[in-house]
Amino acid sequence: MTGHNHYVMCAQFHPKEDLIVSASLDQSVRVWDISGLRKKHSAPTSSLSFEDQLARASPAQADMFGNTDAVVKFVLEGHDRGVNWVAFHPTLPLIVSAGDDRLVKLWRMSDTKAWEVDTCRGHFQNASACLFHPHQDLILSVGEDKTIRVWDLNKRTSVQSFKRDLDRFWVIAAHPEINLFAAGHDTGVMVFKLERERPASTIHQTQLFYITKEKHLKCYDFVKKTESPPMLSLRKLGSAWVPPRTLSYNAAERAILVTSPTDNGTYELVHIPKDSTGAIEPTDIKRGHGTSAIFVGRNKFAVFNQSTQQIDIKDLSNSTSETIKPPSGTTDIGVGEPGSLFFLTPTTVVLYDIQQKQQVAELSTSGVKYVVWSNDWQYVALLSKHNVTIATKSLEHVSTLHETIRIKSACWDDSGVLLYSTLNHIKYSLLNGDNGIVRTLDNTIYLIRVKGKNVYCLDRGAQPIVLEIDPTDYRFKLALVKRNYDEMLQIIKTSSLVGQSIISYLQKKGYPEIALQFVQDPQTRFELALECGNLDVAIEMAKQLDRPKLWLRLGTEALAHGNHQTVEMTYQKQRNFDKLSFLYLATGDQEKLNRMAKIAEHRGDFTSRFQNALYLGDVENRIQMFKELGLFPLAYLTAKSHGLAEEAEAILEANGLTEDQVRLPVLGEPREIPKTVFPTFKSNWPVKAAAHSGFEKLLLAEEEGGEEEDDTNGYEDEGEPAEEIEVDE
Repeated sequence: MTGHNHYVMCAQFHPKEDLIVSASLDQSVRVWDISGLRKKHSAPTSSLSFEDQLARASPAQADMFGNTDAVVKFVLEGHDRGVNWVAFHPTLPLIVSAGDDRLVKLWRMSDTKAWEVDTCRGHFQNASACLFHPHQDLILSVGEDKTIRVWDLNKRTSVQSFKRDLDRFWVIAAHPEINLFAAGHDTGVMVFKLERERPASTIHQTQLFYITKEKHLKCYDFVKKTESPPMLSLRKLGSAWVPPRTLSYNAAERAILVTSPTDNGTYELVHIPKDSTGAIEPTDIKRGHGTSAIFVGRNKFAVFNQSTQQIDIKDLSNSTSETIKPPSGTTDIGVGEPGSLFFLTPTTVVLYDIQQKQQVAELSTSGVKYVVWSNDWQYVALLSKHNVTIATKSLEHVSTLHETIRIKSACWDDSGVLLYSTLNHIKYSLLNGDNGIVRTLDNTIYLIRVKGKNVYCLDRGAQPIVLEIDPTDYRFKLALVKRNYDEMLQIIKTSSLVGQSIISYLQKKGYPEIALQFVQDPQTRFELALECGNLDVAIEMAKQLDRPKLWLRLGTEALAHGNHQTVEMTYQKQRNFDKLSFLYLATGDQEKLNRMAKIAEHRGDFTSRFQNALYLGDVENRIQMFKELGLFPLAYLTAKSHGLAEEAEAILEANGLTEDQVRLPVLGEPREIPKTVFPTFKSNWPVKAAAHSGFEKLLLAEEEGGEEEDDTNGYEDEGEPAEEIEVDE
């Protein structure tokens, strides 16, 4: 497309129409019609309008170079020097341009003509770029004078100005959906937003008072879930383009305190009319300067001025009755219990009693911005950019948690659980510091109230939203902390609270017997059963898995419990014959020791055979084994030492020896094998069984229909014999 006679600095498509606008150093702005180009390259349709058919049939008017696809529709001349940037309005027939003449010009166009509307003057150097605000009647421009300027589209007057010390600005862009802008300068890119997006709001019992984007005061009823019509208009508060910062409500006097950051902080005291018929302008307004203003009693409020580091206690006539000097460096004040204030400094939070005129408590925590009280006023959450600190009402530290992304808001559940929101999550925190995710968010919201499964919140458009959550996770953990086993059992039976996270949590907190109720995987159930000493479940899972390592671990645990019948079974599964023999010796089971001796003989294992013969006191068997091995001296000594003279003589004769040729050690009288005093092998050792936890007792009572269950933990089958050993023939 030809027409400009100097460098073209910028070109933009129209968001909806077949138009292009361009800016050039030839001091002109041109609007191009590209409808012919679009029709030329669009897919043909069977039903063309008469005008389209006529346009395709007749040759289009060509420019001086013969181009018929895109033609100049308007030429806008008004800049005295080169034009650097131009942009269409997203919805209105408006154009804005910025040039080297330091001017930002506004143009309007119709179907037949375009003309200059007005000029925004204020830049001291070349205006580099400009654009329309995507959602508000504002123009933004940047320039080589190192400033970003915001203009009122309707009045064409400067609203705000931001300046960098060293860097010139060259380009600016708007995010298509959220309230973010990016400006490029000499050393980088700066991303910023023009206004605070947190709606000013306050809660009183079952009502939420908040200020909309149109600066109207509204009320939302949590019980009826209805939104009231506008009750007041606060358009005249502060600047037209700067939203209110905070809102405080006095129910007794039906009055509100609204603060705005305009002019280093201003506040207004307004009474809400009893019969609100719409967004009426307030009449009796009390104004003043202050960074923050909150009610501290029925007929008084506190105003904090950060520049003077002073707090004034005022009555409802706006007269100062008392002045407080907060700690040096105080950045804000927060609401405390009736008659008290919080002083927020960069490193501490101070609780101040207004009546006693003294500091009551202090807590070291940095960067606190918001103070959120629990419903019973026993705990307070102190929110900073990335941290949540929970303290008692006397500022005794309870817990602290850290988030990697910004914390936006918080509120308390009726059960004493803190819910807080980040940019994309709603999370929870218990008083002991345990925390987790409740749900993800599509958009940033600000929590107001939690009731059951409903979370009441405001979005960035100051619209009330009710989100549904599943509180099962944090309610279960809270019941665990409080040892409320009835509620825990109810949650387990009525919800699908299953997952590795809850199992790991229960293990970490020392409740494997509860974690066992959530698990179906045999390996995990085996591990948990061993941890909580539930041998019945461990045996069942070991039989399912049937792995040598599991039998070994089960045997070790059962031995520690004195459950030798389970130990016997694990040794049999492992075919650990030596340990079995020693177990039978320890329990005095002669019958099974005899069986182990026969098995050893059948296996040809002379070491095991000797051990079993020794355990049994079977001298003949030992002598026979020595003979079979050719160890005749040992056979002779064994026979001689046990008084078997005939057997000893027979061994000597067989080897051609006499008794004089054999040197014997001095031997005493042979001793007998000790007799079994008590047949302990008939039952497990009488050790005290581990008592069931409160949760296990409740669970067993449920399973048995309310009957009490003995605390056996793996000892109920004590009379049952162990499995018979299978021997390979």
